[in-house]
Order: sequence, then C-alpha cells, then structure tokens
Amino acid sequence: MQSDVPLPQFPYSEALPLMPIQPHKDISPDSNERTRKMQRTASVALHAVLVLVALYTARTFIPAVVWASVIAIALWPAFRWLERRPVFSRHHTLLAVGLTAAIGLLFVVPILVVAAQTVAEAHDMLDWFHEVLRTGIPMPAFIEHLPMGASQVAHWWEKNLSTPLEASPAVKNLHSATVVAMTRHFGGRVVHGLVIFGFMLMTLFFVFLAGSKLGEQLLTGSRRAFGADGAALVRRMAESVRSTVVGLVVVGLGEGALLGGAYAITGVPHATLLGMLTAVAAMLPFCAPIVFLGAALWLLAQGSMIAAACVAVFGMIVVFVAEHFVRPVLIGGSARLPFLLVLFGILGGAETFGLLGLFIGPALMTILVVLWGNWVDNRS
Repeated sequence: MQSDVPLPQFPYSEALPLMPIQPHKDISPDSNERTRKMQRTASVALHAVLVLVALYTARTFIPAVVWASVIAIALWPAFRWLERRPVFSRHHTLLAVGLTAAIGLLFVVPILVVAAQTVAEAHDMLDWFHEVLRTGIPMPAFIEHLPMGASQVAHWWEKNLSTPLEASPAVKNLHSATVVAMTRHFGGRVVHGLVIFGFMLMTLFFVFLAGSKLGEQLLTGSRRAFGADGAALVRRMAESVRSTVVGLVVVGLGEGALLGGAYAITGVPHATLLGMLTAVAAMLPFCAPIVFLGAALWLLAQGSMIAAACVAVFGMIVVFVAEHFVRPVLIGGSARLPFLLVLFGILGGAETFGLLGLFIGPALMTILVVLWGNWVDNRS
C-alpha cells in the first residue's frame, strides 16, 4: 500500500554555495625540494650520531680493529694468491684459521723465547742483584779514559753506584710501595695488551674469512660515498700502509740478523736474544743504535776494544744504509712519497698514535700528497 503523505522537499536553491578548493601553498616543486633536503640532512645527521655512538661503545677495541686492518692490508696480496689456489678455494675457513694462527705464532714465539731465556737466568740475575746491593757496581776502567767528562762521570759513579746500593742515593727512593705500584701498573698494561691481542686475532680471522668480498664492499662503499677519486685514494692509502709494513718489518729483521751475527762473532753473550731485540728496535727509526752501542759498551767494559769498535762501526754502516737507502725506497717507492714526508709520517705518527702511528702516519702523508696533486691539476 502506498502512502499519500508527500515527501519533504529541500530548498536546494537556498543551500550554501560550495567553496572552491584552493591549492595548498606548500605543495610546490620548491617546497618539495626543500623537504627532501631537510630529510637528507636529518638522515645524514642521524647516521653520523649512530656511527659515533657505536664507535664510542666499542672504543676499547678500536686499537685491535686497526691492528687487524694493518696486518690484513699488509698480507692481502699473499692472501689473495692463496685464496685462488684450488686447495683453499674449497676450504676458505681453513685458510683463515691457518693465517691467523701463523700471525699469532709470529708474535708469541719471540715472547716465549725471551721469557724462557729470562727464567733460565733468573737465578744468576738474582744473585748478581743481591751482590750489587751489598757491594755496589765497580766503575769500568774505560770511564777514566773518556775524552771528555771523565771526572764528572767518575764522581757520579762513585757516589751512586760504587757504594752499596742499599744506601745509594740513586735507589733510596725505590720504596716497597713504589715498587708495588709500578708492578701493578705494569701487570695491568700486560693484561690489557693480551686482551687487545686476542681481539686483534679474532678480528683478523673474520677479515680473512670474509675474503675478497670484504675488499670489494669497501671499494664499492668508498666509490659510492666519495666517487672514483675516493676509491683511488683508498687504494693509495692501502698501498702506503702495505709498503710501510714491508719497509719497517723487513728492514728491521734484516738489521737484526746482520747485527746478531756481529754479536755472535765478537763474543757478545746471548747473541740470538740480543739480535731479536735489535730487530724489534730497528723497526722503529733510529732506535737500533741504542742496542748495538750498548753491546759495544759492554765489550769495551770487558776490555775488548777492537771488538767493541767493530760492532759499533758495523752497526753504524748497517743502520745508515738501511735508514737512508733501503727503507725510503720500500716505503716511499710504492706510495710515491718523498723521503722527508716518509720520515715525518713515521716519527710524527709514532708520537701521535703510538706504535700504530708508524703505519698510519705514512698513509696520512699519502693523502696529503694526493690532495695536493689533485689541487694542482685542477688549478692548471
């Protein structure tokens, strides 16, 4: 049944007119570009903060990572060659374990040899120490024949070392508390060094395990971040670090071997141990003379003037040739650095960053040379 009630009619003519939609002022090409720039800036700032926080969290282990990086860069050509061998291409983990173990033994074996030698002679050293506490250290005869300053040196020796050391002014300040504090500090540094060494080996293992993929990723990342020039700069820095390791380590081992033979021929006791100490000192620029001149002084104190002169002269010749000809060629040749910049990089890096600075310094000098070359080329 249909209803006869009429439906209400709405007066459409009296309805409010619709307002036209105005375009929003912020929706424009310039506004979109500003928004994207702000987002990119905020993203870069966020990434930088996260990276800094991560580095601060792992700051204790940064030296271990840097040491592992230096060793990996130095061994990378040999590692890539071994990686392509059929034996290791299917056993990549075995290659990483073998190289890491070899590096660990290269550091541990000399320390064990020195420790074993020290323990073997600990009894004689203690007897000598107790003897000099009671009687003092006799003044060597050669002091009286020094060309200059003989009287001053003799007077100081008689006052501080010839008398019983228990009452000597040179050692009266070495109280038991001072010795205990020094021992604790030394023990703490040794434990810290062992921890860093362990994490360095662990990091080195994972670097070798990643293999060539890691190197490709680093080059790709540097190319994306800094362009082709950035990737080339990374390559030059790696070459500089590699050549520095070769120059310092190989030259140091060569100096230690030559001078170790000289010690054995001239009758210096513990020639092998002293040769190893000379090799370590020779890895630091101009530090080898401290060792072989000390050996020469010992020979002179024993009355062997000819042997002492032979050790001193031969050591000077070896160090002069190594420091002025061999090492600058090995370090500066690959990185194309002048000798002065090589010297500044090694010595300044060691002063600023410690032992790591020996390898970081020349790499920074390489960056300086590359940037200078790019600036001159662009200006011309």
